Amino acid sequence: MILFYILKIRTLNKINKIAEVNLVFWLLKIIATTFGETFGDHLSMTMNLGYLPSLAITLTLFLGFLLYQLNLKKYNAIAFWLVIIGTTTLGTEISDFLDRTLHLGYALGSLLLFVLLLSTLIIWYLHYGNLKVHPIVETKKEIYFWIAVLFSNCLGTAFGDFLTDNLKWSYLQASLITAIIIAIVVALHYFTKLNRALLFWIAFIFTRPFGATFGDLITKPISKGGLHLGTLEASIFSILVMIIILFISEKQKKKKILE
Repeated sequence: MILFYILKIRTLNKINKIAEVNLVFWLLKIIATTFGETFGDHLSMTMNLGYLPSLAITLTLFLGFLLYQLNLKKYNAIAFWLVIIGTTTLGTEISDFLDRTLHLGYALGSLLLFVLLLSTLIIWYLHYGNLKVHPIVETKKEIYFWIAVLFSNCLGTAFGDFLTDNLKWSYLQASLITAIIIAIVVALHYFTKLNRALLFWIAFIFTRPFGATFGDLITKPISKGGLHLGTLEASIFSILVMIIILFISEKQKKKKILE
């Protein structure tokens, strides 16, 4: 597999490569998923490139970002979040390709992606005995992480479309339901002793349909329950917000270190 071939580049990273999981992490993750939805739709629908060409473009971008990230010796915020963005955009195209080009449907597509994600996590657990995502210093474990991230973002997209297309929920309703699920996971994190890694991946999966349905809410036509903001404008706005948040958070980190 191409990702494991990359292991030859660097077998061990001695410094953590993954962002700290905190409030900023989740905020950036949600915005990145919104961008993935709006920019993915911009390529395949607004620009009318089709799902297969859009899939090829986003796959190329994702692999380029990933190769750069894997070759770094330590955590780099821009590189890390570029790969996250790559997975959200590619996840949109993979989900749409499975559901609309291969005609698997949202339910079957979601089931397939769930099996792929679960299989990745099981293999990861069998190899390492845990699913901890911070810190990650070994390249092989980092690759497991990025595969799981990609499948979770694909699954989140398919599940979000399942809610709005199969169950006929509005984009606002789907966003609210997924937001409630995320809130429940947060409560379980703070008030129970449930496995933190398990809660992380549940939250990671459901932040995707939340961001995706919110992206649909602001870009889809008014006749379909959206706000009809252009996909390109929404994508640019999402990126600008991410840049501002990253700039402020990294500046605060450096300030704390100096103190």
